[in-house]
Amino acid sequence: MSDPCIICVAITGSVPTKRDNPAVPVSISEQVESTHEAFEAGASICHAHVRNEDQTPSSDPEKFARLKEGVEKHCPGMIVQLSTGGRSGAGKERGGMLPLRPDMASLSVGSNNFPTRVYENPPDLVAWLASEMRAHDIKPEIEAFDLSHILRAVAMFEAGEIADTPYIQFVMGVKNAMPADRHVFDFYVQTVNRLLPGAPWCAAGIGANQIVLNEWSIAAGGHARTGLEDNVRMDRDTLAPSNAALVQRTVGVCEKYNRPVATPQQARAILGLRPVA
Repeated sequence: MSDPCIICVAITGSVPTKRDNPAVPVSISEQVESTHEAFEAGASICHAHVRNEDQTPSSDPEKFARLKEGVEKHCPGMIVQLSTGGRSGAGKERGGMLPLRPDMASLSVGSNNFPTRVYENPPDLVAWLASEMRAHDIKPEIEAFDLSHILRAVAMFEAGEIADTPYIQFVMGVKNAMPADRHVFDFYVQTVNRLLPGAPWCAAGIGANQIVLNEWSIAAGGHARTGLEDNVRMDRDTLAPSNAALVQRTVGVCEKYNRPVATPQQARAILGLRPVA
């Protein structure tokens, strides 16, 4: 297999803190530095949340703007993907950063259970977020926590609510949601290939499942997500020293399956993104 593999690094997230791992970047300067290290290690997408000084999630567009500016300055060509996830705000507040016109933004198209709460994505909010992404020429990454989310993304694409072929990421291993099940993973891949022939797709595993999903996805021709948002350890006993270390581990899996690591330019072409100005 010789198709380039896109590596996305999820640098911070909204859950892990420095209590979980001191390497988790929280301030904008820490996030930019950590992203630059991951970029040099092989990541071509930065998936980003922002935090307040007390490490709680934030939806402040000004913070997103400073992070976007820093990544674009220090990581030329890297794809900036901002999160519209539910932990950083409620309702339309979740899309307050979309006028910044990042290359991509995450989009959850349905609700599901999380470890201690319901991750609510009501249809009217999903439709509004999707319309904002179309208005600002932002490609959504569909975060699929359930099979129904894949089918919903296809229906939105067919209805014109998603402007370009969906890029779907399977998220597996969240407690109370879809576990890391190989048979389910294989069916997800078959479903995308059947309904969206030739469409690129990605997978993310939570916690110890991160390396498992990296392996499954890269071996099956998909793309990979890694980073401290989803997993703070290299193994059961060792904390990950950095986002870059997790990217380097993913690069090793690409080498195992003879998948070249996609450059930012190749990743943009694969995903149909606008070129860097």
